[in-house]
Amino acid sequence: MRPLYVDGRIAREAAAVRAARRLPLVPVLPPEVLAAAGLDATAQARITAVLDAYERTNPMALVALAVLRQALDGGAGQAAPAGPAVPPEAAIPLPPLLRLEAMAPETAALVLRLNGLGAGPEPILASMYRTLAHWPPYLALAWAQLAPLGGLPATIAEVLALAQSRAAGLHPAAAVSLPEAQRPAVRAAIDRFSGDAIARMVVLCGTLRRAMPT
Repeated sequence: MRPLYVDGRIAREAAAVRAARRLPLVPVLPPEVLAAAGLDATAQARITAVLDAYERTNPMALVALAVLRQALDGGAGQAAPAGPAVPPEAAIPLPPLLRLEAMAPETAALVLRLNGLGAGPEPILASMYRTLAHWPPYLALAWAQLAPLGGLPATIAEVLALAQSRAAGLHPAAAVSLPEAQRPAVRAAIDRFSGDAIARMVVLCGTLRRAMPT
């Protein structure tokens, strides 16, 4: 998969996913609303950086996993020649990823409540909420924005299908060497992680990012 990242093909298809997805509409949070919640300009900038980081990486992961899933199904085809390397984008520094037990109990409960939005019965815990737990007031605002939204499962399914469509023309540089007996378990793991975690956060992170002040 690495050549698809190095020459920018994964990034290009991920950008196409971001451009084409349909996101729920929520009100933009004015700076004074965030400030009234105890989030000063520095906190607002750091929260925006966290959302920007996940906005960059989650669509890329969704496309890459779709490429791998297609290759497991025998759809690898002929890999296109790798293009010239594309300089990587500048890293976005993130605060440490908090463990649930390191949070105040009410913050951990809020993280789990947020994580259930748009998720299946046993959701994978999204790391974005654990990163944003450095600012509990923002998690509360995020809950107020996202909880009333309807139709999230359908929107998430649309994003997943979009990523699979964008991945159709991409192929790994080498065939996937995995015994046939192991492939069903790997397919199931990819499907669960892509649909329950990554596609869900491509929708919800994108929604929250659009709601931050520009």
